[in-house]
Amino acid sequence: MQVNETLNEGLKRGYTISFTAAELDAKVNEKLIEAQPTIEMKGFRKGKVPMAMLKKQFGPRVLGEAMQETVDGAIAKHFETSGDRPASQPDVKMTNDDWKEGDDIEIAMTYERLPDVPEVDFRSIKIERLVTTVADAEVDEALGNLAKSANNFEDRKKGAKAKSGDQVVINFLGKVDGEAFDGGAAEDYPLVLGSNSFIPGFEDQLVGVKVGDDIEVKVAFPAEYGAANLAGKDAVFECKINAVKEPKPAEINDELAKQFGAEDLAALKGQISERLGAEYTGAARGVTKRKLMDAL
Repeated sequence: MQVNETLNEGLKRGYTISFTAAELDAKVNEKLIEAQPTIEMKGFRKGKVPMAMLKKQFGPRVLGEAMQETVDGAIAKHFETSGDRPASQPDVKMTNDDWKEGDDIEIAMTYERLPDVPEVDFRSIKIERLVTTVADAEVDEALGNLAKSANNFEDRKKGAKAKSGDQVVINFLGKVDGEAFDGGAAEDYPLVLGSNSFIPGFEDQLVGVKVGDDIEVKVAFPAEYGAANLAGKDAVFECKINAVKEPKPAEINDELAKQFGAEDLAALKGQISERLGAEYTGAARGVTKRKLMDAL
């Protein structure tokens, strides 16, 4: 085996590692000798098959395994000898792409080594440890956000127009080229305007509708739409507005807590405080780690 350095710039390293065909052949023979006592072949007793026949029968199969073990062993020996610690998996490839059995082998290996860490007297380093606490106001803010996410919807006043964020309850029938299509119809469907749960442009055209309105919504299915028969097609949806409802944040009480898997409101507050505390502790640990790295 021969190792030659090809790159040494900063932390970047490059080497070529070459093996003679004889070295590889010796590895193949070694593996065949190791397996010989267990091999049976017609006309020979177990363990008595001649090496020449073993090599002819199993040599090509063993060759790849021997080559991999030889390369892996050479790389491991290089790192042991050089003391380098690669920052990531080294890039290893054969340089002779037209290699065939009987040729010498040469591989090229490049990597970036981890820098040497100097001896440090840690007793001289002082780092301020950050202690975090979760304020009641922060828990209340998080509760408010949960209440908003668990909105209830209540009917708007008679004649009120739908706004973005409202829920409209609709009957709709979708048609392409004047023909209804599968999955394009529903009754009393609750749709939150601005949720983007329908195809682009659909919900925008329902802003401003009132209960009792009949409206045609004209849209185009995206070219990448999941149903191939609708992808890129223009469509018209005949919509009947049955209700227009405005969002009302859920009340912050035991019922809200149960929606989020807590036994009661006190338990939910405890869970929120614990989660916020874990987030703050993680952030404080990150700041402390950065200060330590700067000090080093």
